[in-house]
Amino acid sequence: MTSQIKPVLVATDLSPRSDRAVDRATFLAKRWNVPLIVLHAIEPDSKIAGNPVDDEEIIRGILPDPNADVIIVPAIGSAPTVIVEAAKSANCSLIVTGVARFNHIRDYFIGTAVDYVVRHSTVPVLVVKQRPHLPYTSILVAIDCSSCARQALLTAANLFPDAAIHVVHAYHVPYEGWLRSDGVKQECAEWAQADLDNFMQDVTIPQDLRDRLTTHLGYGETPSVLWKTAADVNADLVVLGTHGRSGFSQAVIGSTADALLQSMSCDTLMVREIS
Repeated sequence: MTSQIKPVLVATDLSPRSDRAVDRATFLAKRWNVPLIVLHAIEPDSKIAGNPVDDEEIIRGILPDPNADVIIVPAIGSAPTVIVEAAKSANCSLIVTGVARFNHIRDYFIGTAVDYVVRHSTVPVLVVKQRPHLPYTSILVAIDCSSCARQALLTAANLFPDAAIHVVHAYHVPYEGWLRSDGVKQECAEWAQADLDNFMQDVTIPQDLRDRLTTHLGYGETPSVLWKTAADVNADLVVLGTHGRSGFSQAVIGSTADALLQSMSCDTLMVREIS
């Protein structure tokens, strides 16, 4: 199913925190047999600013194999902008990046570069948090039954055809504090299940993909349902769509998606719906 996968671009700031993203991108490019583009934006605080003669050697120094057959791109300019532009110019299938930084208790923060890239990229963005040792084996796709969620699911299935895929749909009872009837909760559950069933029966989802899927219906707010389900299925990759109808699918990284990107401990793939 990994048809039409094109080059992978990984962005690095040459710091140890970007090693995991570089390692994952290297792993994926080799597995998919596609070119790997390693990009470093030369900004005023770059390690190679003012010393462009040795830029390729310095960038290669952070690769698992400095002599690997990769394309080195030392781009001059603001990192967020050059990442998006380079991926578009090279017709990439995927942008890989790491988390921006850790705070004192090692919570993840998504910095302005990652935020900008997800907002403006026309290809999926993989935010790597864990050190890669194996292929992704358990993928959790959060859905809101929108076309955006469907695109995210299809993208994940195409990129990772050998992984088990779990689909989770969260629902809750509006004004639950006022509506205490068990019948209301049951009715909401039935509506949510119907939405999930209709989503899964869409003609754009091929039967072989349906056969790979396990669906989960979770009661509660989206973040808590997603965190619990990810733990239950031992997910090593969470997939989110943007531009859908729910809280995590806003025109930019919405408040829920931002919270999920920061708090999920596993890698996160953001798939933007292109209208």
